[in-house]
Amino acid sequence: MDCYKMSMHKKYDLIVVGGGVLGTFHAYHALEHGLSVAVIEKDKQPQRATVRNFGQVVPSGMNTKWQNYGRESLDIYRKIQDRFDISVRQNGSVYLASGEEEVLLIEELRSINQRNGYTSQLLTRQECLERYPGLKPDYVKAGLFFPDEVTVEPKVMIGKLQQYLVKEKALDYYDSTNVIRCTAIAGGITVQTSKGITFEAVKVVICCGSEFKTLYPQLFAGSDLEVTKLQMLQTVRQSGYQLKGSILTGLSIRRYEAFYECPSFAAIKAKEDPHALEKQWGVHILFKQAVDGSVIIGDSHEYADAAHADDLGFDLRADVDAFMIAEAQKIFELPSYEIRNRWYGIYSQCKKADLFQYTIDGSIHIVTGIGGKGMTGSAGFAKENIKKIFDFK
Repeated sequence: MDCYKMSMHKKYDLIVVGGGVLGTFHAYHALEHGLSVAVIEKDKQPQRATVRNFGQVVPSGMNTKWQNYGRESLDIYRKIQDRFDISVRQNGSVYLASGEEEVLLIEELRSINQRNGYTSQLLTRQECLERYPGLKPDYVKAGLFFPDEVTVEPKVMIGKLQQYLVKEKALDYYDSTNVIRCTAIAGGITVQTSKGITFEAVKVVICCGSEFKTLYPQLFAGSDLEVTKLQMLQTVRQSGYQLKGSILTGLSIRRYEAFYECPSFAAIKAKEDPHALEKQWGVHILFKQAVDGSVIIGDSHEYADAAHADDLGFDLRADVDAFMIAEAQKIFELPSYEIRNRWYGIYSQCKKADLFQYTIDGSIHIVTGIGGKGMTGSAGFAKENIKKIFDFK
C-alpha cells in the first residue's frame, strides 16, 4: 500500500507515525471527522505487538476506565465489520474458575458488571462443560461468560482495516518509510523521512511503541516505560474440533486488572506463592482457536526497562513453553497438542501510568505504552484522544 503520489507534498491535517492498531485507529477517527490523514509505517506492515497477540477483544479483563474504552471499541469493530470484513467474530469470552477463590472472584466481578451495565452471565460447571468441548471436569468449577466480546485475526485485521481506510476513507498510507525527524514550523509540523521526503501536517501523532526512542531518545530514556516479552504457541489444525471465543482460565482471573476491583482480590492475592513458576514468568493460560482450526495457547510475561529492552533477547525459553503446555493440558483435552508455531510478542507499557502521553510544541503528540490493552482499548481510546487533540466537541 505504498501511496506515494503527486499529492504527497500536500499539508495533512494529521500525520500518524506508526501503522499499528493504536495509530491506525487514531487515523480512523480523524478520517471520520473529515480530516485529511496520512499514516507512515516504517515496515512493509506492522511487525510487533499489533500482529503478535491472541486477537482477543476483552473489555471484561480491564479496570472500569479501560473497560469503557473497550466497550466503545466493540461497537467500532462491529460498525467497521458491517461495512468491510476485517475478521471480527462475535463469539464471546469466558473465564473458567478452577477453585472456590476464583469462583468468588467471578461472582464479585459479575456484580461489578451489573452495576456498570455490562452484560455477563454466570455459568455452572455443567454449562461450561457443555459449551466448551474437551474442557476437563476436574478443572472447572464455574464460569463467567461475556457474550458481546469478539475475536479478530491480528495479522488479517490490521491489514484489512488499513485497506478499508485507503479505499473507502481516502487515507494516504506510506509503508516501508522511516520517520527520522519532526519539526515545529509556523502553522504546523514538518515530518522528514529517511527517503529524503518531507511531509507537512497540522498535527502529528506518534504511535510507534518503544520505537519512538529513535525520534526522542532523551525523552524515551527518561520515561517510565518498560517492555514486556510474551511467549505464545500455536497447535496444528484441530480437525473436527471447535472451540468458540476467548477462553481465559484461573490464572487469568488472578492476573487481569478487572479482578483487582473485586473486594476479595487483595486477600486472595496475598496468599499466593511469589516464587511459583507461573509468578516468576507471569504465566496465565489463554486459548483461542484461529480460523484455520489451530489453537493459540499462552502466554508468559518477562519485563525490562524500555531503555534496556535488548536485555530480553530473542530466544524462546523451552521451560516456559513446556510449563504452558502442561498447564493447558490440565484444562483442555485437545485432539492434538502438537505445536506448529512458537513466537514471542513485544509491547511497551508504563510502570505507573496506564499510557504514555507527551506533547511537544503543542502539535506533536506521543501516544504509546498502551501495554496489553492495545487490541481491546485502542479504538475507543483513540476516539476520545482525537477529539481532545483537535478540540472537537
